[in-house]
Amino acid sequence: MSSSTPSSPRVAQLHRETSESSIELSLNLDGTGVGDIQTSVPFFDHLLTAFAKHSLTDLTVRARGDIEIDVHHTVEDIGIVLGQAIKQALGDKSGISRYGDALVPLDEALVQAVVDISGRPYLVHTGEPAGFEFHLIGGHFTGSMVRHVFEAISFHAALTVHVTVLGGRDPHHIAEAEFKAFARAFRQAKAMDPLVSGIPSTKGAL
Repeated sequence: MSSSTPSSPRVAQLHRETSESSIELSLNLDGTGVGDIQTSVPFFDHLLTAFAKHSLTDLTVRARGDIEIDVHHTVEDIGIVLGQAIKQALGDKSGISRYGDALVPLDEALVQAVVDISGRPYLVHTGEPAGFEFHLIGGHFTGSMVRHVFEAISFHAALTVHVTVLGGRDPHHIAEAEFKAFARAFRQAKAMDPLVSGIPSTKGAL
C-alpha cells in the first residue's frame, strides 16, 4: 500500500527563453498555495495566484515579454512552461489520486472542471458566452487567452481536462471561476492517496 507522502519532493524549476519572452518558473506540488507571480500581465498574475492558492501549489513566476505587441506570446509561453513543470514534478505519478473534479461559483458565474492526470493531452473547453473571447479584461487580457492557457497546460503536462462554463455574465468572474475550478480539480487529482498502490492505471503507466 502506498504512503500518502510522495517518496521524493514533487518540485520543478524551469527556464524558457525565446525572442518573444523570458520565463523563470518554479513550483512545489505539495506546497500550501503560496503564489509569487510577476508576469508583467496584471490580470494573468491574478489568475495564476488563484490557481496556486486553490490547488495548494507553491508557484513562483518571473516573466517578461513583448507585451507592447500583445500579451499573447507571454501568457501562452507561461502556460507552456507551467505545463512542463507540472509534468516534471509529478514524476512517475505513483500513488496519486489521478482524477479530480470541482464545481466553483463566483457570484453569477459557475464553472465545472474535471482533470485526469492521464498522460494523454486532451482539452474540452465549452460554455463561454458569445463574444467572451474578444473582451479585454482589465484593459489588456483578451478572453481568448483563457482557452490558450488551458491548451498549453493540458498539452505540456499531458493532462485530460474538461472545463465547462455553466453560467456567467461578467468576463472577469467567468475567467477567474475557470481557473479556480481547474485548480480545485487539479488539487484532487495530484493528491497522494494512501489507498493507491503504485500507478493508478491498469496499463501500469501514465
